[in-house]
Amino acid sequence: MNFLRNAWYVAAMSTEVDPTALFHRKILNTSVLIYRKTDGTPVAMHDRCPHRFAPLHLGKRVGDEVTCVYHGLRFDCAGQCTLNPHGGGATPANARVRSFPLLERHGFIWIWMGDAPADPAKLPDFSPLDDGHPNAFAATYMHLKANYELIIDNVMDLSHIDYVHGEIITTRGQLSPLTPKLTETPTTVASRSEWSQQPALMIFAPFLPDPKAGARHFFEITWTAPANIQLSVGATQDPNARLDLVDSTGQYDLHTCTPETLDTTHYFFATRRNHLVEDADYNLAKIQAMHGAFENEDGPVIEAVHAEMGSDDFFGLHPVLICNDTGPVKVRRLLRRMVDAEQQQAPATAAGTGGRRHYAGTTPTPEQA
Repeated sequence: MNFLRNAWYVAAMSTEVDPTALFHRKILNTSVLIYRKTDGTPVAMHDRCPHRFAPLHLGKRVGDEVTCVYHGLRFDCAGQCTLNPHGGGATPANARVRSFPLLERHGFIWIWMGDAPADPAKLPDFSPLDDGHPNAFAATYMHLKANYELIIDNVMDLSHIDYVHGEIITTRGQLSPLTPKLTETPTTVASRSEWSQQPALMIFAPFLPDPKAGARHFFEITWTAPANIQLSVGATQDPNARLDLVDSTGQYDLHTCTPETLDTTHYFFATRRNHLVEDADYNLAKIQAMHGAFENEDGPVIEAVHAEMGSDDFFGLHPVLICNDTGPVKVRRLLRRMVDAEQQQAPATAAGTGGRRHYAGTTPTPEQA
């Protein structure tokens, strides 16, 4: 599959997983059950009983354990069967469900789907989302019928905004002629654009000294594996101010994608602004507007592109490339190198950890049966 597995993906917004429910979502073609223990800690496991493969989210909670709806086998939060109500009650040796490591940070629950040991250091630092008044932070979720790399392309190249979006974020034709400045590391690709326009972006103009006057703007966009894009955007009318979120009116955003399948994607977005920070009503209206823009403007175009491509082999379709494609193309190529390197190491990793053959859904050997 075209996925980097030994990495952190967002499984859910923290608010999606309440204290009692059994939440479920397909991630990287795998059905995953997520719930919170009685102390609030989230846990995750394969959403499939190893007996007859019934989804565990159809069952019920018993303390920190889950009972299968079909035949009553019970599993602890590490996936080990703790109760077999049938016969003499002996627990089969292979009655175990694979569990997945989780981290809860920045308003999201992150999941590690790979076989290598989970490495918290591989989760990029998005702590600016945590800093400040709670009414200046908001997050949302969308489901798109498109390959996740098309969503990465869309955010890495914002030259589309004057064509796809409305008046609220138009650059009045100033962004398209620019060639973003790129910065690369072995694991990241960053893009920066600076421009002036009059009036300022409408999302910021009301909060500047003169809403009708011109302003300097910037985009700072950084991709980190596997599918995180941190986007900072701001504007200032002070000629001596720096174009950053210290001196400018702006916001710190995170776009992050989690493949459901090769053809469908869980799309998460979080934002923190540095203006009107205590206004809860404005916060709600802002995230609703941004959700609407993604869902009603970007989304239909991306889904139409995916349907027309009929493949996830972007380069195999021989796309015409223009200057604004440099960032997205570099991300695609770097991600492909990471996936290829991981797949080359996979046999050794599986041999060292036992691979997947010990988990739910595998066929036992005659000796195990």
